[in-house]
Formats: sequence, C-alpha cells, structure tokens
Amino acid sequence: MRVFPAAIPLEGKTVIVAGYGALAETKARLFLSSPANLIWFAGTKTDPASVDAALQTRVIPREPTREDLRDATLLFIAGGDEAQVSALSEQARSLGVLVNVVDSPAQSDFQTPAIVDRDGIVVSIASGGAAPVLSVDIRAAVERVLPARVGVLADLAGELRSTVKSVLGKFDDRRAFWERALRGPARDKALAGDKAGARREMLRELNGENDAPAGIVHLVGAGPGDPDLLTLKAARLLREADVLVFDRLVSQGVLDLARRDAIRIDVGKRKGDHKVPQDAIGNILIDHARRGLRVVRIKGGDPFIFGRGGEELEAVRAAGIECQVTPGISAAVACAASAGIPLTHRDHAQTVTFASGVVKQDGQDANYRALSAPNSTSVFYMGVGAAPEIQRKMLDAGRAGSTPVALVENGTTDQERRFFGTLSGLADLVTNNAINGPTIIIVGETAGLDVAKRAPTEMENFA
Repeated sequence: MRVFPAAIPLEGKTVIVAGYGALAETKARLFLSSPANLIWFAGTKTDPASVDAALQTRVIPREPTREDLRDATLLFIAGGDEAQVSALSEQARSLGVLVNVVDSPAQSDFQTPAIVDRDGIVVSIASGGAAPVLSVDIRAAVERVLPARVGVLADLAGELRSTVKSVLGKFDDRRAFWERALRGPARDKALAGDKAGARREMLRELNGENDAPAGIVHLVGAGPGDPDLLTLKAARLLREADVLVFDRLVSQGVLDLARRDAIRIDVGKRKGDHKVPQDAIGNILIDHARRGLRVVRIKGGDPFIFGRGGEELEAVRAAGIECQVTPGISAAVACAASAGIPLTHRDHAQTVTFASGVVKQDGQDANYRALSAPNSTSVFYMGVGAAPEIQRKMLDAGRAGSTPVALVENGTTDQERRFFGTLSGLADLVTNNAINGPTIIIVGETAGLDVAKRAPTEMENFA
C-alpha cells in the first residue's frame, strides 16, 4: 500500500482554500456540503460576485495571514508563484495544518482523492496523485454500484448505535443484529427514501419483532438491450436478487450482471408460444416472495410501457406482498435516439404516440385516426408481424403514403439494423429485409430527417 486514505472528521474543523480561478473554486466546492467551516481566500483578482452563488459568502478577497491559518485543519493552495506557495506552506505546517498544493503531489502533505459522497458514507479513490484521471474513472464505476441513499442507512446506524449497545451487551450479538438490520427491510425502506420506516424496521429487529425476513418483488425495466443503459438502481437490484424472472427481450449482457447463484426463471413469450401464461408469472413472483426471497422481475424497456407491469404489480400487491417499480429506458426512446431520429421536432412533430401493433383478442384496436394525424410521430411496438395491417389502417385513416418510416431492429445492441422508407412500402420493407427481431416502427416526418447525412450502410437499407 503506497498511500493510506485516512478519513478526517470535518465536524467543527476549518478548511481553507487559498488561490483564484477554476482550480480553487473546485476545491472550495468540494466542502460545501460538509460541516466544516470553509473559508476561501481568493486574493484581489477574484470578484466574489463572479463565483458560484453558494460560495460567495465564503470568499474573502485578500491573501491569508498567519493568524487566519491558526485554527485550520486543511489548507489547499491553488495558484501563486513558487515563493508564495513555499512561504504559505511553511507557515501552515508550523501551525500543524496539513497542506495540499493543487496539482503538485511532491509539495503536498496529502493528495485529494476522487470522492463518492453519500453523506454518511464517503468512498475515496487514491492514486497518490499519479493518475487522477484514472481515479475519476474508477469513481464513476463506484457511483454506479453505490445506492444514492446508502448514507441514510449509515446515519440511522449512527443514531441507534448507543441504543443497540445498551440492549445487546455482547459484541457478537451486536454484529449479528447489524447484519440483519442493514441487509433486511430497513435497508429497503432507507434506499427507497423512507427514513422513518427504516428506523421502525431497525427497532422492530432490535426488539425481536421480526420473525422471518419478508420477501419483496421488484418490477425492473432492463432498457432496450445495452447494459450501459440500465439505471443505477436496476443494476443494483440485479446484483442483489435471489430470484430473477426475465423475458426474451432482456439481453444476455443485462442478465450477466445478476448474481451467479440467483435462481433464474425464463418466462419469455414469443408469437404463438406463451409457455408461461400471465397468471402463472404472477404466481411465480408471489410464491418466491412468500419464501422471504428478493425477487426481481426484469422486463425489456420499461415495465409499464407494453410490458404488462401494471397487471403484475396489481397481482403481487393483492397477495399482500411489497412490490416496487424501477423504470427503464423505453425501447421507443432508446432505439430512436440510437438511430438519430428525434421523436418530436418543432417544425415536424408536436406530438408523439406509442402504440402496440398487437391487441388483445377481441380487444379494442388503437385509434388510427389519431395515430395518422399530421405533424405527429407514431411509434409501434410489436409491429413486425402486423406491418401490413399498420400500413393499411394508417393509409385508410388519411396518412399520406409518402410519409417517412424508420424501423430499428435490435436497437442499441451489436445486432442493431436500421431501415428507412415510406408508409406505402412499410410491409415490403419488413419482408424484403427479413426483419424478425424486436423492432420499433417509427412513422412520421421525423423519420426522414437528415437522410443525406446517414452512414452509407444505412442508405442501402432504403426502400
């Protein structure tokens, strides 16, 4: 270990920044949310009114004196000539102040780590000042896996620590309690933003009122296929799932993020092949949750846009089981963006409508008159097999045959293909290009924008 990332308590401490410009402001901003007394000596070259509004009251337009440094714990020096930096550093060290000279590890007592700040939880990534860009990249990776509200959980643990110690005299008993409390219902409520509920659950656990862990179901949107388009919360829930219930639109890259020892249940439907009926899917979720397991029902795109997530939410809650929903990037939005197609445009489309190419047997069809309105974009899910019907119904409703259309197959994945044409040739576009993967059909003027700028391989797919 070449560096030791010590944690310095900031309560009641004074942090001083000396210098001007962007580097000094960045260091000062780092401590805005801390309990430290932050003072920024910006010299005479900085107008306090020109800096971040939250920092203006912390700016003193002069150089720091020895008396200013007397009560400081940390000093950051940003800018100045060699003699000034050296003199200020010596003054500070003679008073026991730790000094950081920005972008100069050799002159510093410590380096500023890349920080992931979750209030009660702070993670630092240090490279000894040798590779700050690499530290920033690692911080971004940590940001993806650390829940935004994990600090709430840490704060609760701090508030209850003395109570727990008074109730549980033995160290092993306290450790067992914290393992249950910080990995059970209290954690779920804290991460969902319910601090009061998390506190109640911790106290219930301390009082021995929780007989067995309660199961939970999470309805999670997997996005359009690219694992990088998962939300941070969705990625975390995948890692924590005891049971993973998935459909065929969830990519392998997304499934690979789940625990290897999680129970995996494929309930994917295909045209003419619904091996697991919808009622049975609901029963699977309920049965596993009743065993006290953490169940993740993951669906392609967003679970509430043609994903029947509403039906599953209703079934699980009717069974008395907690169910939470984590949205995903919808396929329509992601695939259109991947292809560079705006779904709305001030000059061409003032509205956008999502529709299903497949309707429930004996169910009500979509309103094709509304879908065919001018200055609008219509996006069809599950429309490949229904392309001839979509074409006919839109033409019958008055949409011009020359209206641009775009089809994005396997959008955002390595297998993505894009096809462009007109409404009158929609059915032929599907047939001639043997389109059979998950596809979004976009109908409207925006589907034909900037055609000349498209890549040559895409131009070949026009009809």
